[in-house]
Formats: sequence, structure tokens, C-alpha cells
Amino acid sequence: MEDMPLLVPEDLPAGWVMPDPPVIASSADSVAIDAALKYDKRTYPTPGPDGNLSGYNDGRDGRWFLIEHTQSHTRVLLRLQRQYLMHQKPMGEVRITGIVYLPELAGDPVASPMLRNLPTSRIEAAINRRQFTVTGATRFEGGRLTMPSGRILHSSEVMQPLGNPKRIADFYEVVALQHTRLVDDGETNPTAKMAEISRVPLSTAQGWVARARAKGLLPPGRRGRAG
Repeated sequence: MEDMPLLVPEDLPAGWVMPDPPVIASSADSVAIDAALKYDKRTYPTPGPDGNLSGYNDGRDGRWFLIEHTQSHTRVLLRLQRQYLMHQKPMGEVRITGIVYLPELAGDPVASPMLRNLPTSRIEAAINRRQFTVTGATRFEGGRLTMPSGRILHSSEVMQPLGNPKRIADFYEVVALQHTRLVDDGETNPTAKMAEISRVPLSTAQGWVARARAKGLLPPGRRGRAG
């Protein structure tokens, strides 16, 4: 995952684009913006002997990107960086850690509706689906997806009851696909919905999702967020 770009044009919702060529063309440009904003004046956690980080949010790999709203020509600088879980090896979830809002013309007032409607959550979700192994319906071709075991999964099967993990090949890959599909559909508590679909206790579905995350099939869960 480390070689993947943090942001590509396909991560943006309709109506938003990345300038071509990019305005911020190198990591050195990002470092310069960090320095101007005093983002370089932080003390970062250090890895222990096993390589695990002792804290969250090592910002040294943060990178700024410029995106533009095609209708209003509003430009927005987004700072993206990977997140790390305490006492665990980095899972590499990408989060937006800074926003600079730029109206079309210098001196124009900031438009509150545009600020409120910046699609930050959708951008983060798109990035992390791309970064992780299972990316929902985007990997289906003609409604079919070849699983690691070689079996063919049809798109219509994703929302069926999941069954017994000990008897089903690629079980956790399907868990991740179902969870991702529910998130894409706007389900506020996808794990609870998964428990309902499979008629299992919530704790069972939570265990399935946790295992899928541990396998790197889903981004890490976020504290304080259901599902």
C-alpha cells in the first residue's frame, strides 16, 4: 500500500477534479506548506523495538493536494496522511488532516454552504476502498468477481446471509464486500445490519468485521463511530 498515491482523480465525487498538471507537484511542495503553517513544529511518536508506534497520527507522511469544484471553481487544499493504531503495526488508513478553502477569486468571501458540503467523508471512503484489498462493487466485472480461492462471486450474492466462516471459502473477503456495500448505501450501522441479514448476534458480526479488518480487507475502525 505504501506505493499507492494518497489521492487520484477517481477518488473524487462528481463535480470535483484535480488540476492537471497538479499545482502541488512534489512532496517538497507539501513540506513547504507544512512549514508555512507550522505543521513541522510537532513531536512525533517513535517506533518501539518491534517497529510498532506508541501513539497516533505521525504526520510526517502528510501530503497536500489541490482539488477544484467544477461549477463554482472553488479550490480546496486537502492534507492527507496515513493513520496508525496505538500498539499495532500501521494499517495505513488515509484521513483528511487539514483543509484550506480558496474561493475562485482572491478576496471573495467564504461561502458557508460550500464549506458545509465539502465531500470530505466521501473522499476518505473512496481513498480507503482503493487502498485496501476489497473494494466493493468496483472490482466486479460484468457482475462477477474472482475470489482468492478461485471461486466466482456474483454481485447479487454479496447481500445474502454469510453463513459459517469455517465452511465457506473467502468468508472474510465476502464480509468486507458486504460491509463496504452497506457503507456505500448509507447504512449508519453496517455491522448491525450484517447481523440482521445473517440472523446472528451483533457480537458475532462484530467479530467477523474485526477479523476482516485484521486481515487488511477493510480499513481500521474509528473510535466513536458505529459499524
